Amino acid sequence: QVQLVESGGGLVQAGGSLRLSCAASGRTFSSRAAGWFRQAPGKERELVAAITWNGASTYYAGSVKGRFTISRDGAEKMVYLQMTSLNPEDTAVYYCAASRSYYSAPSSSSADYDYWGQGTQVTVSS
Repeated sequence: QVQLVESGGGLVQAGGSLRLSCAASGRTFSSRAAGWFRQAPGKERELVAAITWNGASTYYAGSVKGRFTISRDGAEKMVYLQMTSLNPEDTAVYYCAASRSYYSAPSSSSADYDYWGQGTQVTVSS
């Protein structure tokens, strides 16, 4: 089993930055890809960024490419999302997720992730 707990959300002005953290537990987490998803009110959950089990490969949604950076610390079982140049369209609940498969490529589909955190709210004011 894998448990995930997000932190670091909050209220920030447009143009500002935030760093989200995801603390994982469970012995298999280090073998799974991880992703950050977000869901705004009335919208579907969408992938923001994903990273392979060893951090060697990443994937970003077009809307955040160049502004967000995903990383992970295998030893500490942490996944991070550094967000810069935030704008009001980035307002959402952000979720950390771990993949169903071991050693898989980062996936943009939420169906490929079996483990989810409770989410952390990010609000960007204009």
